[in-house]
Amino acid sequence: MEAEFWLERWRDGRTHFHQTRVTPLLQKYWPTLGLPKDSRVLVPLAGKSLDMLWLAEQGHHVLGAELSQLAVEQFFSENNLQPAIHDSAYGSHYVTGNIEIICGDIFKLDAAILSTCSGVYDRAALVALPTAMRAQYAQHVYGQLADDYRGILITLDYPQDQMDGPPFSVQDAEVQSIYSAHSDASIIDRRDILDKEPKFLERGVSRLDTVVYKLQRRA
Repeated sequence: MEAEFWLERWRDGRTHFHQTRVTPLLQKYWPTLGLPKDSRVLVPLAGKSLDMLWLAEQGHHVLGAELSQLAVEQFFSENNLQPAIHDSAYGSHYVTGNIEIICGDIFKLDAAILSTCSGVYDRAALVALPTAMRAQYAQHVYGQLADDYRGILITLDYPQDQMDGPPFSVQDAEVQSIYSAHSDASIIDRRDILDKEPKFLERGVSRLDTVVYKLQRRA
């Protein structure tokens, strides 16, 4: 998926994937990870997700990674936050309180920064990437997180031949395959959400499940 695709979506306001509330599945399952309050939590392809605010309210140090400067600026302005901004080799850093968002390519983040993250929350990243990029993404990001990291991954499972992504369908067999080198991925919730997603119905999708995984470093 070309970076320009997502930048154009944000410029055109075609961001129906953005939720105007905190994700209930995050609130339900995040406490089961048992992460210390001061843990640094990575939120890849963060957009302007309100989930970052919720994670920060739990006492975590949130590190978002987002390609679109427009999305980053909207996150801070819509939540009445005034970030301090500085640049590095990773991109532009927007920082306020215990929330930091790096505006740049997540593939430019390296072990020096990823290894400081002992938590990860992925609702938007894996399902946004086409098949050819998902294994690379999982290895690059999750393979370099802290040795004792724990996290929540949320995917979608639907007949991919019925609709072109993104968001893409990522079946469990693929999740197990691309994470197996470094992480254990255990399904902790699966539910049918088709009746809550009219845009999928309109495009002819006959089945739509959301699947929640608990992730942790493989021993």
